[in-house]
Amino acid sequence: PHQRPSVFQQPVIFLGADVTHPPAGDGKKPSIAAVVGSMDGHPSRYCATVRVQTSRQETSQELLYSQEVIQDLTNMVRELLIQFYKSTRFKPTRIIYYRGGVSEGQMKQVAWPELIAIRKACISLEEDYRPGITYIVVQKRHHTRLFCADKTERVGKSGNVPAGTTVDSTITHPSEFDFYLCSHAGIQGTSRPSHYQVLWDDNCFTADELQLLTYQLCHTYVRCTRSVSIPAPAYYARLVAFRARYHLVDKDHDSAEGSHVSGQSNGRDPQALAKAVQIHHDTQHTMYFA
Repeated sequence: PHQRPSVFQQPVIFLGADVTHPPAGDGKKPSIAAVVGSMDGHPSRYCATVRVQTSRQETSQELLYSQEVIQDLTNMVRELLIQFYKSTRFKPTRIIYYRGGVSEGQMKQVAWPELIAIRKACISLEEDYRPGITYIVVQKRHHTRLFCADKTERVGKSGNVPAGTTVDSTITHPSEFDFYLCSHAGIQGTSRPSHYQVLWDDNCFTADELQLLTYQLCHTYVRCTRSVSIPAPAYYARLVAFRARYHLVDKDHDSAEGSHVSGQSNGRDPQALAKAVQIHHDTQHTMYFA
């Protein structure tokens, strides 16, 4: 963690994105998308944007992909790029985008529209503004576990691998750029490593550079003095999305009538839903979610 990657020699913005969906069987409530962006060169400060995902009439498979793709990503990234410039007086030359909540089968269907949206956000600011984009999917929901072959290297009562253990061969894809990183120390039970899939990389990172950078970002989470299981931008995006969901609950949801009304949130005016999750201007440039 004490090594400073060369990526920080030029202005770089770290983006984290996630989409939360209503519980299974509840088709009345909308999905919520959140994107956060770093606002300094460390990076330690972040700003957030959040949107309600509108539902559209599509087949079940198309609907699955459309709900996962962040629909207003162009404007969300544009807002964060503008705020980054206001905070640092620099335009980022690189955009490193950590995307959470995407399953194995959805990756490419989600990545390509979002890559185009990020590029459009840059071009909307300046016609010739084309920073390098690195698109990384962060996965926690898998069944892979790592163990030390040498018993003397095991850590803790559960015999977990040491924090920072990285695997980028043998169990990874034979031709694609992916790796497993167990960035956190296991406190209870068996540690679950995070799986990172690099779907696009204009910045030509080597495997070692990107693995080190990702591991260092796991140390910048402000709620904890230890390293966490996923990079801070992806973690913050998940917090923002979950927090915004509580803003859609009606005030009278505790009563029987209120429960009936709140269950019909999908029938509410889309503008009312968007206003419900809108961040107040007094807090939109602060880390209210941390």
